[in-house]
Formats: sequence, structure tokens, C-alpha cells
Amino acid sequence: MPFQYVSVDEAIKQSGVRMVVVGGVPSPWGEAAKGILHVKDIEWAAVRLVYDSEPLAQWAGQRSGPVLVYNDERPRAGWAEILLLAERLAPNPSLLPNDAADRALVFGLAHEICGEQGLAWSRRLQLIHAGLDSNGGFPGRIAKYLAKKYGYSPGAGANAGSRTADVLHMLASRLREQRRVGSRYYVGDAFTAVDIYSATCMAMLSPLPPGQCQMDATMRAALEWRDAQIEAALDPILFEHRDRIYAERLELPLSL
Repeated sequence: MPFQYVSVDEAIKQSGVRMVVVGGVPSPWGEAAKGILHVKDIEWAAVRLVYDSEPLAQWAGQRSGPVLVYNDERPRAGWAEILLLAERLAPNPSLLPNDAADRALVFGLAHEICGEQGLAWSRRLQLIHAGLDSNGGFPGRIAKYLAKKYGYSPGAGANAGSRTADVLHMLASRLREQRRVGSRYYVGDAFTAVDIYSATCMAMLSPLPPGQCQMDATMRAALEWRDAQIEAALDPILFEHRDRIYAERLELPLSL
């Protein structure tokens, strides 16, 4: 569903669903949240993150995105909180299986993609580490800012590439096994939140082409930086899945 960008003041005054989003970059968490709202046909208004806006920080409870606010309820910032709120607001189509074991599998895979020390988190640390070493990744100024914000340490940065590669291998193996048994999705035979998270997270390794994702050239180059370990872990099936999910389920071009 198309959405509109509104000012900070407008977002605070409105009711319904509003979401703070990071502007200019295809944040995996933000694009996944947009995708969930789109699939569920939930009307919402977007407000771009303004880092020096005190009213926005007080309303959202932090200087980050995505943060989803529904009416006067507490802000939701975590990927699982946003998903569960969307499930409550629009139960159908559900992005969570009814079967308890499959539901647990969805949350487990989703954490490996979106959670702390997961794919997106680790890849961000890797890009910070490379940027601080002037060896690719984020430009130095951005790397320094993100390092302070997300608990970077040299040890964590040095290990982030291996962790990223491990999760990529796991996801590719999962997709290949699912393909072997005749499924196009990560869990069972149904489209779930995991398919959205995986598709949007690929932007941390190779953003969609400019016609579908217009963004700053410097930031695109930063996200496309990959070392040999990551190159070896990037099974084509991950991008095949991404492209199909965007073509069939999500909205293009991206609105950043």
C-alpha cells in the first residue's frame, strides 16, 4: 500500500499507524517493516528520522528507526514487536504459521536475520570495522558514528565477517532444502515474515538496482563492499529469492 511522508509535528498529532524511518538508505529493518505493512494493507504515515529533533526523540523514545507508533500505544522499535503489532492490527494475511513448531522456526530464522548478532547486525559491524580501517565499508565519519551507537569493538568487528558468512550459508542451505521438497519459501509451503526479512536484508550485501532503489552512490558502494569470505558465502539462491519476493509481494520502487 502506498504511504505518505509527513512532518514530525504532523506524525505526533495524527492517530493510527505512523512509523519513523531512516531516510536515504534501504535499512533492512525499516524496509521489512514497510513490507509487512504493505502485505497486510495497513494504512500508515511515514516520518523520516530527524536526529536532532527533540520532539521526535521524546515521542518515539529513541533516535533511531524504524519505530512504529499506533494511536497512543507505546512505541514499537524491535522487529518482533513491529511484526506482532501488525499481526494484531491485520490478522489476515498472517505472516506467522498456526503450527507452533513452524511459528518457532519463523521466529528463530527471523532472529538470525534481524536480531542482535544476526545477519544484518553482523554485516553492519563488518562494514563499520572496514570503514574504521579505511579498507572499504562505511565512510570513516559514518563508521565512527555507528560504532558508538551499536556497541562496536575491534574484536566484534573482526569476527563480524565470519558470523555474517555463517548465517548466509545457513539461509542458502535452508532455501535449497526447501526447493528440494518443492517449496519456494523458508518455512513450510507458505509466505512468512522470514521471506520478507531475508529479501530486505540482502540490501546490506547488494542493494536493488538504481531503477528500483535510488540512493546515494557513496552509500551504495559501501553496502556493496565485500571481502572474499562474504563473496564465497553469497549463494545466488539468496538473490533469486529476494528478486521473486519483491516482484510478487513487496512494493517497488523503494521509497527512501
